[in-house]
Amino acid sequence: MSEHGPNPTTALNRRSQVVTQGDQRAPNRAMLRAVGFGDDDFTKPIVAVADGHSTITPCNSGLGGLSDAGEAALRAAGAMPQRFGTITISDGISMGTEGMKCSLVSREVIADSIETVCRGQSMDGLLAVGGCDKNMPGALIAIARLDIPSVFVYGGTIKPGRLDDEDLTIVSVFEAVGEYAAGRIPLDTFRAVEQHACPGAGSCGGMFTANTMSSAIEALGLSLPGSSTMAAEDDEKRVSAAASGEALMRCIEGDVRPSAILTRAAFENAIAVVMALGGSTNAVLHLLAIADAAGVPLTIDDFETIRRRTPVLCDLKPSGRYVATDLHAVGGVPLVMRMLLDKGLLHGECLTVTGRTVAENLATVAVAPSPDQDVVRPWDAPVYAQGHLAVLRGNLAPEGAVAKISGLKLTRIEGPARLFESEEDAMAAILADRIRPGDVVVIRYEGPKGGPGMREMLSPTSAIIGRGLGDSVGLITDGRFSGATHGLVVGHVAPEAAVGGPLALLEEGDRITIDAERNLIAVALSEAELAARRAAWRAPLPRYTSGVLHKYAKLVGSASAGAVTG
Repeated sequence: MSEHGPNPTTALNRRSQVVTQGDQRAPNRAMLRAVGFGDDDFTKPIVAVADGHSTITPCNSGLGGLSDAGEAALRAAGAMPQRFGTITISDGISMGTEGMKCSLVSREVIADSIETVCRGQSMDGLLAVGGCDKNMPGALIAIARLDIPSVFVYGGTIKPGRLDDEDLTIVSVFEAVGEYAAGRIPLDTFRAVEQHACPGAGSCGGMFTANTMSSAIEALGLSLPGSSTMAAEDDEKRVSAAASGEALMRCIEGDVRPSAILTRAAFENAIAVVMALGGSTNAVLHLLAIADAAGVPLTIDDFETIRRRTPVLCDLKPSGRYVATDLHAVGGVPLVMRMLLDKGLLHGECLTVTGRTVAENLATVAVAPSPDQDVVRPWDAPVYAQGHLAVLRGNLAPEGAVAKISGLKLTRIEGPARLFESEEDAMAAILADRIRPGDVVVIRYEGPKGGPGMREMLSPTSAIIGRGLGDSVGLITDGRFSGATHGLVVGHVAPEAAVGGPLALLEEGDRITIDAERNLIAVALSEAELAARRAAWRAPLPRYTSGVLHKYAKLVGSASAGAVTG
């Protein structure tokens, strides 16, 4: 059971409450009659449907229909579903702006909002429906805190755009910005990329953060097998949402709670799947936060341990060739999980929302990919022999940092620090050709407290790639990276600059080494010099003094522990 514990009036006791408390519940019944309850409905499980539908982003624009399907299935199975909305922030739209500071904050708002409603209304179960990046970890944090029977429904992935016989994703647009600014593509091509990249509803198409987290949730056992790579606009997504409602009803009847599913072994399964898929660095942050909410011991070093024994099996964007719908067509996450299970890299005994174990769910799945495709590689010919999310340490990151090392020609760089106090300053320098091969770009004061909100640095990293510097320039930050980022980049540097971490002590031109093979991130300064600089350092004034970002900055912890707020 979660350390937070369920609401005392939950635990599937509503039906007995209604019978035994008699007239004391009359006001409750009167209120519920006004939203459609009849006499026979008061003894049924009352189930929350947390709907993240929004036209703010294509990721969430199709969620309403999925919530309809899940709600109808719950009602048909004998539950009384009650639906409410929760928020979303579009990372892709807010990227590169001040608004991106609200992205990670929205994870906490989503978690708090779902928990607040379900706890306040004493819900017997929860069907959470989400699409964009923070919907998923936000919902999972709430599910872990509440510990009532729950199932997550992913809104689905966007289909790839097409231009000149090539697949496009939103990253194509970000990289085209750098290409156009460098004169490498004409204006007409730039406009065509922007116009064709996002053809309809669904979350960003590569193995970026949304698809990474949907896959991780499937691996954790809190969504249905095969559901994490479906296209948002395909009918099978609606069918899966209805099946999720039916599965939730079975969980309610069997009292199958998240605490029985979110075990240490389940988190190890999720990490292994993220590595095999070539998933987003954000998975480190989010899985740590979900584990914290579930009361499961998990550290950043566990990711490095599992990385070393898990190959990258899938050739997926951003550093590979294919998108999530391509993975789905050849077997999806179940195929990858079966391959890992067959090699002893998954815990097959873990329980899932199907009521069956991981091994039972995968019993009929092929143990090897078809030779007629190359989206998923055979075990003896992986994309990379080891996982791609490396944990780096050194005198620049005593608490650790995260590097995505897939698709790199060089895994080591040593060069002068080019210091920037914000993402905007760094972006201006890149577009003005002030960054040269061999430089190490440092973007600091963008961490959880310092930003606040730990912005993703997709714009500067994409501009570096677009200008042809991806193999010769390093970038480090106490901020985050989009799941769409690739290149020699290191994020989540902890402690962050705003609390006096070593990034705050750097000066222009200091020699920095990033060495992914040695898991090292360091500056060529003595401890005495670092101590002298630390004594002279003064914390900057808060960037916000009121409102949600002010509250977040006061509460949030280190990225090395998931950037949690409570």
